[in-house]
Amino acid sequence: MAKSDGSDFFRRTSLFWIVSVTLAVAYFTCIVFAPEIIPYDYLGPYGTFCRYLVDNHAAVLYKGWWATWAIHLFEALISLRVCSNKGVTNTSTRCLWFFQTFLFGFASLSLLLKHDPKRSKHH
Repeated sequence: MAKSDGSDFFRRTSLFWIVSVTLAVAYFTCIVFAPEIIPYDYLGPYGTFCRYLVDNHAAVLYKGWWATWAIHLFEALISLRVCSNKGVTNTSTRCLWFFQTFLFGFASLSLLLKHDPKRSKHH
């Protein structure tokens, strides 16, 4: 097996986070852009709370949706900086980190932050 110099280090975030973040963002998107499709009555107290937010704070939800994507973009940009700091120089790998972090936020970025290139080289 070929040894890597760490320039192509990548870890996929866990399936738990992929599913959780995808569902949460999809739900948030529906709440903001298509609130009529949410079955509030079947969601118990959470549905009541969501209906209240939609009926009384739609503008805040809309701004929050955009803020969520802005934060994810900022985290993705940070991932590029962290890649540089940790010696991840392969362009394709850096793109993978950027897009994964843009989509899944800190669930992805935390994997990169935990990476210790000094420790990995000794194995």
